[in-house]
Amino acid sequence: MEKSIRPAVEKKGFKDLYKRKIKGSIPLYALLLPSLILLIVFAYVPMGGLIIAFKDYSPALGILKSPFVGIKHFIQYFNSFQFGVTLKNTLKISIYSIAVGFPLPIILALICNQIRLEKFKKFFQVTTYLPHFISTMVMCGMLLLFLSPNNGLIANALKLLNIDMPNLISNPNRFASVYVWSDVWQHVGWDSIIYLAALSAIDPTYYEAATMDGATRLQKIRHIDIPLIIPTAMILLILRAGGILNVGFEKVLLLQNPLNLQGSEIISTYVYKVGMQNFQYSLSTAIGLFNTVVNVIVLVFVNWLSRKTTKTGLF
Repeated sequence: MEKSIRPAVEKKGFKDLYKRKIKGSIPLYALLLPSLILLIVFAYVPMGGLIIAFKDYSPALGILKSPFVGIKHFIQYFNSFQFGVTLKNTLKISIYSIAVGFPLPIILALICNQIRLEKFKKFFQVTTYLPHFISTMVMCGMLLLFLSPNNGLIANALKLLNIDMPNLISNPNRFASVYVWSDVWQHVGWDSIIYLAALSAIDPTYYEAATMDGATRLQKIRHIDIPLIIPTAMILLILRAGGILNVGFEKVLLLQNPLNLQGSEIISTYVYKVGMQNFQYSLSTAIGLFNTVVNVIVLVFVNWLSRKTTKTGLF
Protein backbone atom coordinates (compact mmCIF):
# COMPACT_ATOMS: atom_id res chain seq x y z
CA MET A 1 0.00 0.00 0.00
CA GLU A 2 2.81 2.37 0.94
CA LYS A 3 4.61 1.56 -2.33
CA SER A 4 1.51 2.52 -4.39
CA ILE A 5 0.99 5.80 -2.48
CA ARG A 6 4.63 6.97 -2.59
CA PRO A 7 4.87 7.58 -6.41
CA ALA A 8 1.61 9.57 -6.34
CA VAL A 9 2.89 11.72 -3.45
CA GLU A 10 6.25 12.27 -5.15
CA LYS A 11 4.50 13.19 -8.40
CA LYS A 12 2.24 15.68 -6.62
CA GLY A 13 5.26 17.22 -4.84
CA PHE A 14 7.08 17.59 -8.15
CA LYS A 15 4.06 19.33 -9.71
CA ASP A 16 3.81 21.76 -6.78
CA LEU A 17 7.52 22.55 -7.01
CA TYR A 18 7.23 23.08 -10.76
CA LYS A 19 4.26 25.46 -10.31
CA ARG A 20 6.16 27.46 -7.68
CA LYS A 21 9.14 27.81 -10.01
CA ILE A 22 6.88 28.98 -12.84
CA LYS A 23 5.19 31.55 -10.61
CA GLY A 24 8.54 32.79 -9.33
CA SER A 25 9.83 33.22 -12.89
CA ILE A 26 6.83 35.21 -14.18
CA PRO A 27 8.72 38.57 -14.01
CA LEU A 28 11.55 37.06 -16.05
CA TYR A 29 9.10 35.71 -18.64
CA ALA A 30 7.49 39.16 -18.80
CA LEU A 31 10.90 40.70 -19.57
CA LEU A 32 11.50 38.05 -22.22
CA LEU A 33 8.11 38.52 -23.90
CA PRO A 34 8.91 41.68 -25.98
CA SER A 35 12.05 40.05 -27.41
CA LEU A 36 10.11 36.89 -28.17
CA ILE A 37 7.40 38.86 -29.97
CA LEU A 38 10.00 40.75 -32.03
CA LEU A 39 11.72 37.46 -32.93
CA ILE A 40 8.46 35.89 -34.08
CA VAL A 41 7.31 38.95 -36.03
CA PHE A 42 10.59 39.72 -37.80
CA ALA A 43 12.20 36.27 -38.06
CA TYR A 44 9.49 33.61 -38.25
CA VAL A 45 6.44 35.34 -39.76
CA PRO A 46 8.39 36.47 -42.89
CA MET A 47 9.39 32.84 -43.48
CA GLY A 48 5.89 32.34 -44.84
CA GLY A 49 6.97 34.41 -47.83
CA LEU A 50 9.30 31.60 -48.91
CA ILE A 51 6.31 30.14 -50.76
CA ILE A 52 6.88 32.67 -53.57
CA ALA A 53 10.01 30.68 -54.52
CA PHE A 54 7.57 28.09 -55.90
CA LYS A 55 5.25 30.61 -57.59
CA ASP A 56 5.32 33.21 -60.35
CA TYR A 57 4.79 35.96 -57.83
CA SER A 58 2.99 39.11 -58.88
CA PRO A 59 2.41 41.95 -56.40
CA ALA A 60 -0.95 42.59 -58.05
CA LEU A 61 -2.14 39.01 -57.43
CA GLY A 62 -0.52 38.54 -54.04
CA ILE A 63 1.25 35.51 -52.64
CA LEU A 64 -1.73 33.15 -52.46
CA LYS A 65 -3.25 33.94 -55.87
CA SER A 66 0.02 33.90 -57.83
CA PRO A 67 0.29 30.76 -60.04
CA PHE A 68 2.20 27.79 -58.63
CA VAL A 69 5.17 26.74 -60.80
CA GLY A 70 7.01 24.25 -58.58
CA ILE A 71 10.81 24.27 -58.86
CA LYS A 72 10.88 26.32 -62.07
CA HIS A 73 12.93 29.16 -60.55
CA PHE A 74 15.44 26.79 -58.98
CA ILE A 75 16.02 25.14 -62.37
CA GLN A 76 16.30 28.58 -63.97
CA TYR A 77 19.06 29.54 -61.54
CA PHE A 78 20.89 26.20 -61.82
CA ASN A 79 20.88 26.47 -65.63
CA SER A 80 21.99 30.10 -65.71
CA PHE A 81 25.55 31.30 -66.32
CA GLN A 82 25.54 33.11 -62.98
CA PHE A 83 25.04 29.88 -60.99
CA GLY A 84 28.60 28.64 -61.51
CA VAL A 85 30.12 32.12 -61.12
CA THR A 86 28.27 33.09 -57.94
CA LEU A 87 28.70 29.70 -56.28
CA LYS A 88 32.42 29.55 -57.10
CA ASN A 89 33.08 33.10 -55.88
CA THR A 90 31.03 32.61 -52.71
CA LEU A 91 32.77 29.35 -51.81
CA LYS A 92 36.20 30.77 -52.68
CA ILE A 93 35.81 33.84 -50.45
CA SER A 94 34.12 31.89 -47.63
CA ILE A 95 36.62 29.01 -47.48
CA TYR A 96 39.50 31.49 -47.83
CA SER A 97 38.04 33.49 -44.93
CA ILE A 98 37.74 30.40 -42.73
CA ALA A 99 41.24 29.14 -43.62
CA VAL A 100 42.81 32.48 -42.72
CA GLY A 101 40.37 34.07 -40.29
CA PHE A 102 39.77 31.04 -38.06
CA PRO A 103 43.32 30.19 -36.83
CA LEU A 104 44.67 33.74 -36.60
CA PRO A 105 42.48 34.86 -33.64
CA ILE A 106 43.59 31.70 -31.78
CA ILE A 107 47.25 32.50 -32.45
CA LEU A 108 46.73 36.12 -31.42
CA ALA A 109 45.00 35.05 -28.18
CA LEU A 110 47.82 32.62 -27.36
CA ILE A 111 50.40 35.36 -27.95
CA CYS A 112 48.46 37.91 -25.90
CA ASN A 113 48.04 35.40 -23.08
CA GLN A 114 51.82 35.06 -22.82
CA ILE A 115 52.47 38.80 -22.42
CA ARG A 116 53.48 39.50 -18.84
CA LEU A 117 53.78 43.31 -18.89
CA GLU A 118 50.24 44.47 -18.10
CA LYS A 119 50.58 47.94 -19.65
CA PHE A 120 51.94 46.56 -22.91
CA LYS A 121 49.28 43.82 -22.87
CA LYS A 122 46.48 46.40 -22.58
CA PHE A 123 48.03 48.52 -25.33
CA PHE A 124 48.35 45.45 -27.56
CA GLN A 125 44.73 44.42 -26.97
CA VAL A 126 43.30 47.90 -27.58
CA THR A 127 45.37 48.28 -30.76
CA THR A 128 44.06 45.02 -32.19
CA TYR A 129 40.43 45.63 -31.09
CA LEU A 130 40.02 49.17 -32.49
CA PRO A 131 39.66 48.30 -36.23
CA HIS A 132 36.56 46.26 -35.39
CA PHE A 133 34.65 49.47 -34.65
CA ILE A 134 35.27 50.95 -38.10
CA SER A 135 32.06 50.78 -40.12
CA THR A 136 31.98 48.70 -43.29
CA MET A 137 31.43 51.75 -45.49
CA VAL A 138 34.42 53.59 -43.97
CA MET A 139 36.55 50.46 -44.30
CA CYS A 140 35.71 50.14 -48.00
CA GLY A 141 36.52 53.85 -48.51
CA MET A 142 39.88 53.30 -46.81
CA LEU A 143 40.62 50.33 -49.05
CA LEU A 144 39.81 52.31 -52.18
CA LEU A 145 42.07 55.16 -51.01
CA PHE A 146 44.95 52.92 -49.97
CA LEU A 147 44.83 50.58 -52.99
CA SER A 148 44.22 53.14 -55.74
CA PRO A 149 46.90 52.47 -58.41
CA ASN A 150 47.30 56.18 -59.24
CA ASN A 151 46.91 58.29 -56.11
CA GLY A 152 46.64 55.73 -53.33
CA LEU A 153 48.75 55.83 -50.19
CA ILE A 154 50.58 52.61 -51.06
CA ALA A 155 51.00 53.67 -54.72
CA ASN A 156 52.66 56.94 -53.69
CA ALA A 157 55.02 55.07 -51.37
CA LEU A 158 55.95 52.61 -54.11
CA LYS A 159 56.58 55.44 -56.58
CA LEU A 160 59.50 56.52 -54.40
CA LEU A 161 61.02 53.11 -55.11
CA ASN A 162 60.10 53.27 -58.83
CA ILE A 163 57.62 50.40 -58.41
CA ASP A 164 54.24 50.44 -60.15
CA MET A 165 51.24 49.69 -57.97
CA PRO A 166 49.01 46.92 -59.43
CA ASN A 167 45.29 47.62 -59.65
CA LEU A 168 44.19 45.16 -56.99
CA ILE A 169 40.61 46.42 -56.63
CA SER A 170 39.85 45.99 -60.34
CA ASN A 171 41.52 42.58 -60.65
CA PRO A 172 38.91 39.79 -60.27
CA ASN A 173 41.63 37.29 -59.31
CA ARG A 174 42.79 39.49 -56.42
CA PHE A 175 39.36 40.42 -55.07
CA ALA A 176 39.14 37.49 -52.64
CA SER A 177 42.54 38.34 -51.13
CA VAL A 178 41.63 42.02 -50.73
CA TYR A 179 38.34 41.08 -49.06
CA VAL A 180 39.74 38.39 -46.74
CA TRP A 181 42.92 40.12 -45.53
CA SER A 182 41.18 43.43 -44.91
CA ASP A 183 38.51 41.52 -42.99
CA VAL A 184 41.17 39.74 -40.96
CA TRP A 185 42.89 43.01 -40.10
CA GLN A 186 39.58 44.51 -39.01
CA HIS A 187 38.22 41.63 -36.92
CA VAL A 188 41.10 39.39 -35.79
CA GLY A 189 41.57 41.28 -32.50
CA TRP A 190 37.88 41.27 -31.67
CA ASP A 191 37.49 37.58 -32.57
CA SER A 192 40.35 36.69 -30.21
CA ILE A 193 38.43 37.95 -27.15
CA ILE A 194 36.45 34.73 -26.72
CA TYR A 195 39.65 32.67 -26.87
CA LEU A 196 41.26 34.94 -24.27
CA ALA A 197 38.23 34.35 -22.06
CA ALA A 198 38.62 30.58 -22.52
CA LEU A 199 42.34 30.81 -21.69
CA SER A 200 41.67 32.86 -18.57
CA ALA A 201 39.29 30.13 -17.34
CA ILE A 202 42.02 27.46 -17.36
CA ASP A 203 42.91 26.23 -13.86
CA PRO A 204 46.31 27.75 -12.82
CA THR A 205 47.29 24.46 -11.19
CA TYR A 206 47.92 23.01 -14.66
CA TYR A 207 50.59 25.65 -15.28
CA GLU A 208 52.08 25.16 -11.80
CA ALA A 209 52.38 21.42 -12.35
CA ALA A 210 53.90 21.98 -15.80
CA THR A 211 56.43 24.46 -14.35
CA MET A 212 57.46 21.94 -11.69
CA ASP A 213 58.00 19.38 -14.44
CA GLY A 214 60.27 21.85 -16.29
CA ALA A 215 57.91 22.62 -19.20
CA THR A 216 58.76 25.58 -21.42
CA ARG A 217 56.25 28.22 -22.57
CA LEU A 218 55.80 26.50 -25.93
CA GLN A 219 55.20 23.16 -24.23
CA LYS A 220 52.57 24.74 -21.97
CA ILE A 221 50.84 26.23 -25.02
CA ARG A 222 50.97 22.92 -26.85
CA HIS A 223 49.89 20.62 -24.02
CA ILE A 224 47.66 22.89 -21.90
CA ASP A 225 46.34 25.94 -23.77
CA ILE A 226 45.52 24.42 -27.15
CA PRO A 227 43.80 21.21 -25.89
CA LEU A 228 41.66 23.16 -23.40
CA ILE A 229 40.42 25.75 -25.91
CA ILE A 230 39.63 23.19 -28.62
CA PRO A 231 35.93 22.88 -27.53
CA THR A 232 35.51 26.67 -27.83
CA ALA A 233 37.30 26.69 -31.18
CA MET A 234 35.14 23.86 -32.53
CA ILE A 235 31.90 25.63 -31.57
CA LEU A 236 33.05 28.78 -33.39
CA LEU A 237 34.18 26.72 -36.39
CA ILE A 238 30.76 25.05 -36.59
CA LEU A 239 29.07 28.45 -36.53
CA ARG A 240 31.35 29.78 -39.27
CA ALA A 241 30.87 26.68 -41.40
CA GLY A 242 27.10 27.00 -40.99
CA GLY A 243 27.27 30.35 -42.77
CA ILE A 244 29.59 29.19 -45.53
CA LEU A 245 27.49 30.82 -48.26
CA ASN A 246 26.76 33.97 -46.24
CA VAL A 247 29.67 36.15 -47.31
CA GLY A 248 29.45 39.79 -46.18
CA PHE A 249 27.02 41.34 -48.65
CA GLU A 250 27.59 45.03 -47.84
CA LYS A 251 31.38 44.98 -48.14
CA VAL A 252 31.37 43.01 -51.40
CA LEU A 253 28.77 45.31 -52.94
CA LEU A 254 30.73 48.44 -51.98
CA LEU A 255 33.97 47.06 -53.44
CA GLN A 256 32.38 45.82 -56.66
CA ASN A 257 33.02 47.48 -60.00
CA PRO A 258 32.51 46.39 -63.62
CA LEU A 259 36.14 45.24 -63.90
CA ASN A 260 36.18 42.86 -60.91
CA LEU A 261 32.61 41.60 -61.28
CA GLN A 262 33.75 38.20 -62.55
CA GLY A 263 35.49 37.59 -59.21
CA SER A 264 33.24 39.54 -56.86
CA GLU A 265 29.69 38.52 -57.81
CA ILE A 266 28.48 36.30 -54.97
CA ILE A 267 25.11 34.76 -54.18
CA SER A 268 23.94 37.53 -51.83
CA THR A 269 24.80 40.36 -54.25
CA TYR A 270 23.17 38.47 -57.12
CA VAL A 271 20.01 37.97 -55.03
CA TYR A 272 19.94 41.71 -54.33
CA LYS A 273 20.30 42.60 -58.02
CA VAL A 274 17.74 40.06 -59.20
CA GLY A 275 15.17 40.91 -56.54
CA MET A 276 15.58 44.64 -55.85
CA GLN A 277 16.86 45.90 -59.21
CA ASN A 278 15.22 43.52 -61.70
CA PHE A 279 12.07 42.87 -59.59
CA GLN A 280 12.28 39.08 -60.09
CA TYR A 281 11.05 38.32 -56.59
CA SER A 282 10.37 34.63 -57.08
CA LEU A 283 13.78 33.94 -58.60
CA SER A 284 15.62 35.88 -55.88
CA THR A 285 13.65 34.04 -53.17
CA ALA A 286 14.49 30.69 -54.76
CA ILE A 287 18.20 31.55 -54.82
CA GLY A 288 18.08 32.71 -51.19
CA LEU A 289 16.27 29.51 -50.16
CA PHE A 290 18.89 27.41 -51.93
CA ASN A 291 21.57 29.36 -50.06
CA THR A 292 19.88 28.68 -46.71
CA VAL A 293 19.36 24.96 -47.37
CA VAL A 294 23.05 24.50 -48.26
CA ASN A 295 24.08 26.34 -45.08
CA VAL A 296 21.85 24.13 -42.93
CA ILE A 297 23.23 20.95 -44.54
CA VAL A 298 26.82 22.09 -43.99
CA LEU A 299 26.03 23.09 -40.39
CA VAL A 300 24.54 19.68 -39.58
CA PHE A 301 27.42 17.84 -41.27
CA VAL A 302 30.18 19.84 -39.55
CA ASN A 303 28.40 19.50 -36.20
CA TRP A 304 28.18 15.72 -36.72
CA LEU A 305 31.87 15.57 -37.70
CA SER A 306 32.84 17.62 -34.64
CA ARG A 307 30.76 15.40 -32.37
CA LYS A 308 32.44 12.32 -33.80
CA THR A 309 36.03 13.62 -33.60
CA THR A 310 36.14 15.98 -30.59
CA LYS A 311 32.90 15.14 -28.70
CA THR A 312 31.93 18.82 -29.01
CA GLY A 313 28.93 20.22 -30.88
CA LEU A 314 26.03 22.63 -30.91
CA PHE A 315 23.43 19.85 -30.71
